[in-house]
Amino acid sequence: MPYPTAAPAVAAARATGLSKVYGHGETQVRALDSVSVEFRRGEFTAIMGPSGSGKSTLMHCMAGLDTVSAGSAQIGDAELASLGDRELTRLRRDRIGFIFQAFNLLPTLTALENITLPLDIAGRKADQQWLDMVVRTVGLSGRLAHRPSQLSGGQQQRVAVARALAGRPEIIFADEPTGNLDSRSGAELLGFLQESVRALTQTVVMVTHDPVAASYADRVIFLADGRIVDEMREPTADAVLDRMKRFDAKGRTS
Repeated sequence: MPYPTAAPAVAAARATGLSKVYGHGETQVRALDSVSVEFRRGEFTAIMGPSGSGKSTLMHCMAGLDTVSAGSAQIGDAELASLGDRELTRLRRDRIGFIFQAFNLLPTLTALENITLPLDIAGRKADQQWLDMVVRTVGLSGRLAHRPSQLSGGQQQRVAVARALAGRPEIIFADEPTGNLDSRSGAELLGFLQESVRALTQTVVMVTHDPVAASYADRVIFLADGRIVDEMREPTADAVLDRMKRFDAKGRTS
């Protein structure tokens, strides 16, 4: 069954006045402070900022992995706070892809079986044309019968990327996806994510601390003290590094 492709300008996800507070009283920590941001379809966005700025918290709230204290988080037209546990589980399974530092592959399954596992659990049949395109995009055509122990770290991460893409989710969230990879494997992974956006019209949101990784994105948003303080289009590694140095030098800048 063909999947409709949404116009690039339509938001795949949106935060509106989103706040996240942990603890109470004197121990209270405001991890996010009234954040409003859109992640457009067919766009690769990197989220950066100093340690403790709220990068991962924003991603976890947007992905339905954490609850919000105020404001709203939406995937497409679905308001996450209005969903019950079962509906939220179904949304994460059917409409969101996840890529984390840990590959989370099952050692007894082949690469192909790991890729299609979420679809199998959901009782959905893979769109073979789409699956073939994903496998070609991430360069795994000759490795599908291999188990994780027979694959390099970079190849295992490719399997994780293909698994995230296989169900053609509305949006993919990647949390430091190159953290456990060497520079060559990391560059390959980032190239695959970039290609999935350009060739497959995928939407990717990536948390990273690496200016080189951020340079693969279409735009970078910068967080400090739980707020968005800057945005950069068509980023270069040098420009991102310069912006991050300003954080190191004097904290949040206007």
